[in-house]
Amino acid sequence: MPTPKKRPLVIVTRKLPDPIETRMMELFDTRLNVADKPLSQPELIEAVKTADVLVPTITDRIDGAVLAHASPNFRLIANFGTGVDHIDLAAARQRGITVTNTPGVLTEDTADMTMALILAVPRRLVEGANALQAGKFEGWSPTWMLGKRIWGKRLGIIGMGRIGQAVARRAKAFGLSIHYHNRKRVHESVEQELEATYWESLDQMLARMDIISVNCPHTPATFHLLSARRLDLLQPQAYIVNTARGEVIDENALVRKLRKGEIAGAGLDVFEHEPAVNPKLLELENVLLLPHMGSATLEGRVDMGEKVIINIKTFADGHAPPDRVIAGLL
Repeated sequence: MPTPKKRPLVIVTRKLPDPIETRMMELFDTRLNVADKPLSQPELIEAVKTADVLVPTITDRIDGAVLAHASPNFRLIANFGTGVDHIDLAAARQRGITVTNTPGVLTEDTADMTMALILAVPRRLVEGANALQAGKFEGWSPTWMLGKRIWGKRLGIIGMGRIGQAVARRAKAFGLSIHYHNRKRVHESVEQELEATYWESLDQMLARMDIISVNCPHTPATFHLLSARRLDLLQPQAYIVNTARGEVIDENALVRKLRKGEIAGAGLDVFEHEPAVNPKLLELENVLLLPHMGSATLEGRVDMGEKVIINIKTFADGHAPPDRVIAGLL
């Protein structure tokens, strides 16, 4: 009778949905984070010394200082999430560590939240709800709590990948004119479907849009892509929505523009120094702030977990995981 194959030791850094944790316990030698408290750097170092596989999230900084302590058995970082800017990919590659992510499963959820902000900010939905709860509603008035119509306005999408295109489909249904800037122009069939206008120059697009939606990843090339100079290009009636990564926008410059009324408003689900939120943003009435909820649906989180499980199981069986960001050693 063949000896059963040793199950990989998997350390999970945060609390995951119960069905995912249960399945991980069945398949792997799994250590869960029941308290859901983010691991400190010393705890992450101890994890990579011990584990065969680490399942981190965006709250975990897996940098070179952590990976320097990785044991020879540590061969896979199965990230719970699409973005991997919190992982030092160069250090992982150098050590032969494979990194995987969970692409595709959060597209519709994030696009839903983006569209919600595109609607909520110009129509001042949260301001109205807060006024009602504060007892400031004294009956209908022709001029009270006036917002802006979005039908017929121009939406400029920065990053026309899966999420950007899903946002465009929703926005088109609400009567918005679709414009976009991307590293590469999308296929002609996509442009035709969305009736989308491509701008090779981000500067030129920004100067002409009513609403800007940030849907690109955070990379060294996109850090402060919306710099102070570029924010100055926006029209005073323009709105900015960001459900991607806070680092893409120069947050201090954005605050200055909003304070002066040089931008009409903003809807932000992400922040430059998460989990810290710029206190100056909290003082502004023309900003809608959310606590990184863009992908926060039960269905989405379960789908993410299932991708993590598939990546670990495939790797443990000696095959290339389907969602490799970088390939290490099998």
